[in-house]
Amino acid sequence: MNSRHQSLWRWICVRILLLAIGSVCLIALCMWSRFALVELLRVHEMPSSVSAEFKILLLNPEINPQRFHQIVDKWWGIRFSDPSIASADWITVGILVVVTIPFIVFFGLRSALPLSLQFSRLASSAREVARGDFETQAALVKGAPSELVQFTEDFNTMVQQLSRYERELHASHVAMAHELRSPLTAAMGRLQGMIDGVFQPEPRQLEMVMKQLVSLNRLIDELHLLSLADAGELSLDIFEWDLAELLQERVMWIKPQAETTGMVIAVHAPAKCRFKGDPFRLGQVFTILMENALRYASEGGTLDIYVERLTDAYQISFCDKGKGVSEAFIPLMFERFTRAETSRARHFGGSGLGLSIARAICESHGGRIMAQNAENGGLKVVIQFPDKEK
Repeated sequence: MNSRHQSLWRWICVRILLLAIGSVCLIALCMWSRFALVELLRVHEMPSSVSAEFKILLLNPEINPQRFHQIVDKWWGIRFSDPSIASADWITVGILVVVTIPFIVFFGLRSALPLSLQFSRLASSAREVARGDFETQAALVKGAPSELVQFTEDFNTMVQQLSRYERELHASHVAMAHELRSPLTAAMGRLQGMIDGVFQPEPRQLEMVMKQLVSLNRLIDELHLLSLADAGELSLDIFEWDLAELLQERVMWIKPQAETTGMVIAVHAPAKCRFKGDPFRLGQVFTILMENALRYASEGGTLDIYVERLTDAYQISFCDKGKGVSEAFIPLMFERFTRAETSRARHFGGSGLGLSIARAICESHGGRIMAQNAENGGLKVVIQFPDKEK
């Protein structure tokens, strides 16, 4: 919270107390000034002998109470000490209150202006956001309480996030339409060619159509998985199993592809790596990372997978010896439909969703996934999961 601003409670209390104390002090000062002025005038008008006598009696009225009241009644008036509510003193107090009220109202409204103005700006900005304008920002008002300042700053941050999400969603929809259209257009073109007699409806042609439909179906499944993850509805079958065993199983499953590309995949793990999670979903993550290494780093020849048990977490590192990626691309690696320049060709086979799926599954397990270029070359992808045994 911004220390330059007062808290809302203190902000309100200070203004109420200042108004209350200021009003009482103003009325008291006016009454005191009235009595002091009248006393100076009356004492000034008295003969010197009476003035000297009155000053003595004023200090000690019990010396001669009768003479004291006689002087007061003569020079201040017989009704000066009138105790009724219609006395001049009470009338003066009433006049002062009536005169002071407009000042209290004026300064009260003036002191409340920053609070009202800040709320007005927030309400106006919220209306703009409700209309779909995510570029609007609520300006800060000088003198507003700290909670409202923090609320305004959080509101502006939220709007910026919404603006970023809107841009990403638009870009994602455009990319999604492109990715869905490509296999669909290829399949429709091939079928239309067979209908028009350009191609013969032989098994080879049908296999080409089927390949595009399989690719389209896989893309739809991947988008569905990401949608479930975004909504927090991705179902997980959680139980205890061994990380090293799952990694070895996935390595064996992908071994034929690795042998084709000439890459050796090695798992380096402790003897016991008991972990609670969904082995099917995490197996998807491991497969995605291995397939990425096969596609884009096969020239390195090796993929080393290290499993480490930290104080309260497991860390799994996938280290290849390929060319790595540009530093500018690393923050974008796990976004949907994002590919490095070297991977844009269709023959690589990626949909641009693999790493997004890997991130979604890792986050659904309470973990995180990161990437960096290794110092000795290649790309290093690191996954960290909380150790639920701790």
